[in-house]
Amino acid sequence: MNEIIYQTQHLTKYYRKFKALDDVNLSLGRGKIIGLLGKNGAGKSTLMRCMLGFLNHEGEVSLSGQRIDHRDHRVFEDVAFIPDVSGLDDRLTVQQTIAYIRGVNPRWNEERAEKLLAISNLPLKLKVSKLSKGMKTKLYLLITLSLDVNFLLLDEPTLGLDIAFRKEFFNTILGEFFDEEKTILISTHQAEEVEDLLQEVIFIDSGRILLHEDMEGLKSRLRVVTLPIDRSSEILAHNPKLVSKTLGSISAVLDSGIEIEGATYSRANLADLFLSVVGGTHETV
Repeated sequence: MNEIIYQTQHLTKYYRKFKALDDVNLSLGRGKIIGLLGKNGAGKSTLMRCMLGFLNHEGEVSLSGQRIDHRDHRVFEDVAFIPDVSGLDDRLTVQQTIAYIRGVNPRWNEERAEKLLAISNLPLKLKVSKLSKGMKTKLYLLITLSLDVNFLLLDEPTLGLDIAFRKEFFNTILGEFFDEEKTILISTHQAEEVEDLLQEVIFIDSGRILLHEDMEGLKSRLRVVTLPIDRSSEILAHNPKLVSKTLGSISAVLDSGIEIEGATYSRANLADLFLSVVGGTHETV
């Protein structure tokens, strides 16, 4: 059985009267890349911040069997976090930033840091305030991946970056951080960006976990079914949440056990799977 590293039990979070998380129960194992997918405002960032002890909440969060309390610094002994907004000090140069983190963090891995710096093309003498969004993210990534931890949380890490840098970002993480002992949780609403990386996926909506499943199992369980448009009723009879109509055909994601005579079948992508469970439109994923 896969060793459980992170766990939440009945995790609930209110912002005054608004329930941002609703009885979230998750068990995250070692050596996995896990996608956390949800629409904007679904509760992805709130969940991560509760897992890190940043927010007060109801219920429990535990890491390696130890309960994580509010502002519990022990979590950072084995967890690194890349948020959607960089927390770098704009007054420091790149070199000063690296030196500062090296000096205050006992889990700093100098050999890995030097390797990452050599391939980063970061301008060492330039102040952080003068860096582009991409370069700031690259510096934050270098610092984070230079820490000897076993769990990495990524909260919309490539938001606002161009496609070339997004690819470089994930290639660096896979090449320099991930192995069978480490776990990565990636929060995103860009399903196509992470689809080929994931081993497990979590769908969250309105603060509730709707699905947590192995990717291959999910893709085997659901598939896209297509019929001529004049046979729409045969697909609609199964009450799909996602229906597409194009060029005289109608398609929907249905359980793979459903057989319709004369239909064509294809493998669903992650965005289709998400929408078939959560509902909505492609633009919200």
